[in-house]
Amino acid sequence: MSHPNQFSLLSQRRFAPFFWTQFLGAFNDNLFKTALMVILTYDALSWTTLSPSLVTNLIPGLFILPYVLFSATAGQFADKYEKAGLARFVKWMELAIMLAAGAGWMTHTLWLLVAAVVGMGVHSTLFGPVKYAYLPQQLSPEELIGGNGVIEMGTFVGILLGEILGAVLVLHQPYGIALVAGATVLTALLGLAASYRIPLTPAPAPELKISRNPLAESIRNIAFSRKNKVVFLAMLGNSWFWFYGALILAQFPVYAKDYLHGDHSVFVLLLTVFSLGVGSGSLLCERLSGRKVEIGLVPFGSIGLSLFGLDLYFASLGYHNTAAVDFAGLLAQHASWRILFDVLMIGLFGGFFIVPLFALIQTRCDPQHISRTIAGMNILNALFMVAAAGVAIVLLGQGFTIPQLFLVTAVLNALVALYIFSLVPEFLMRFLAWLLIHTVHRVKCIDAERIPAEGAAVLVCNHVSYVDAIVIGAASPRPIRFVMDHRIFKLPLLGWIFRTARAIPIAPAKEDPWLMEKAYVDIAQALHEGDLVCIFPEGRLTSTGELNEFKGGIAKIVARSQVPVIPMALRGLWGHLLSRGAENVFERTFRTGWRSRLALAVGQPVAPQDATPERLREQVLALRGGWK
Repeated sequence: MSHPNQFSLLSQRRFAPFFWTQFLGAFNDNLFKTALMVILTYDALSWTTLSPSLVTNLIPGLFILPYVLFSATAGQFADKYEKAGLARFVKWMELAIMLAAGAGWMTHTLWLLVAAVVGMGVHSTLFGPVKYAYLPQQLSPEELIGGNGVIEMGTFVGILLGEILGAVLVLHQPYGIALVAGATVLTALLGLAASYRIPLTPAPAPELKISRNPLAESIRNIAFSRKNKVVFLAMLGNSWFWFYGALILAQFPVYAKDYLHGDHSVFVLLLTVFSLGVGSGSLLCERLSGRKVEIGLVPFGSIGLSLFGLDLYFASLGYHNTAAVDFAGLLAQHASWRILFDVLMIGLFGGFFIVPLFALIQTRCDPQHISRTIAGMNILNALFMVAAAGVAIVLLGQGFTIPQLFLVTAVLNALVALYIFSLVPEFLMRFLAWLLIHTVHRVKCIDAERIPAEGAAVLVCNHVSYVDAIVIGAASPRPIRFVMDHRIFKLPLLGWIFRTARAIPIAPAKEDPWLMEKAYVDIAQALHEGDLVCIFPEGRLTSTGELNEFKGGIAKIVARSQVPVIPMALRGLWGHLLSRGAENVFERTFRTGWRSRLALAVGQPVAPQDATPERLREQVLALRGGWK
């Protein structure tokens, strides 16, 4: 079945006005901040006696300080009040702040500009929970990953264009400051106009009482989110990305000036390449994820962040030019292409990392609490970004170079990733499944949307190979508890994978009656908790490629739990290296070839009273057809 492209959302009122509202907000934030940082880097003596490296780390820290102080209150507002009206209120606030900043620019008043930085931080703090809580209310589940990708792309393109325009305008003599002041006010007006087209989006918790104690509410928000381990660790992963990005991006002005010996156009080039990377990675997520929330991309993104962060350090050491250059002169340096490639790849893999995390949080947290969950994440983001500014200031003060700062960040990223993935093995499991179906196999999913996105159900499927569970798990929008032969758990790699995925071991009654009965108890408990459980009713791998008889265990499971049964059929795995057949291993390896074609067909749900082994076998056989 064909699906509309994610960009089709930009032609729809439920998405487009909101997209342009947030795009213009991100654009204006960065136009203003970048103009201020550039003027304080390249014309510092006219404004302040502070060192440029201190100022370029201090300004981002001041911008995100309101996230720490007011995110909890902002989350309450977004849950209590209608979101379109709230967006318009925030845009009026932005206009007032930019008018005040305009006065600061024209009178050369630095404290007023710094106050405006904090004011824009408050503006972004209030809009943050609205931004990500709005999407699940207006988009269907299969649109969510694409919608998030477009939003992230828009955010980083807005950041990019704002940074470019801010850096270019402020140094335009003699009218640069006036141009920046006018551009920020005009952008605020355009954002306000776009906000009046956002459709009505009802509040999920209008009866909510706003807490007057932001600190206590912040603690409550984070404590509530910690109850859902996967969501909370996704929030931490999201915050880590902002630590990583803030630490690296804050170094770009001085890195461009002192290490690459470039003018402000080199700084703009670095921002452009990074932002294009993040935008491209965000948009690619929909294609790579198959229009579902695919958290297997998160480890993939994390690997890229560390690898290319490390290489950026080594690439920086290989840059030996000492002559002053503009962006064209930088591109003429052979060593610069490796640096730019690393920056692009950091952005690209950052997109792979961040978009699935946003979608995971949106789909797995309590709908009544989504804005406050996003607010809690924003608090963590702010704390991590403040920490990034602090770490950069301390390390630079201890004599670290900026390339060494890149190295430290890449190593820290690897350690943090290992920690998070050890606590929530689902990330790693989904990565292995995603890797399998995008390298060794080409998997086509037929009617995969019939796998329920929520609620308990039993999935039944033919059993063709040792990787059946991984292929099925990759097609599912949510985790599956697989019922597996206990002997598989003794295999070196597969055993670890299935234990990590909380698979349920089972044994024949004549071999281990206690383990068999325990398996049925565990299955009933999993279904009671609303999980998906997948069983292979044949009880063993096929040795001929044909379906064996379905055992009576499925009837016992359904009789006890009374949940729907979803028949499924794998096509094309027979003859795989890890299937069971008469040919020897080498014949099977070369017969299927590299990138072999597979399909997973999903049937209509069967009511519990109709889910007999015979009927289910007939349905699985019909779904499989003649393609084994």
